[in-house]
Amino acid sequence: MGLGEQLQSADWKAEKHVPVIDCPDVVKADQIFKVELSVGKEIAHPNSVEHHIRWIALYFHPDGDKFTYQVGLFEFNAHGESVKGVDQGPVYTHHAVTAQMQVNQPGTLHSMSLCNIHGLWEDSRKIAVE
Repeated sequence: MGLGEQLQSADWKAEKHVPVIDCPDVVKADQIFKVELSVGKEIAHPNSVEHHIRWIALYFHPDGDKFTYQVGLFEFNAHGESVKGVDQGPVYTHHAVTAQMQVNQPGTLHSMSLCNIHGLWEDSRKIAVE
């Protein structure tokens, strides 16, 4: 089975595992813009030792290009682990991140996230360049 067959997608408004890409629809060529990535935007995703989001990755595929480029990989490593016991820890990371990037041509942003129980999830968003 190929990786593409393992990627799950759905409407993020109804599914808590889908990564959400928030950014402008149109950006200026070669100017930095913000991209916010999150999981569980509409329906909260748990963040516990037993059930959590491990990472979110962001990619850019320029229109007409053969290759996709990785923008960033963002790991979330604290889920309440502690010597005191499960979910007794002093720190929890939240599965959201803001990246800054620039492009010089239109394309598609792709995001993948990994839930430790429910696997890989994806979403995408087109951006135009003026």
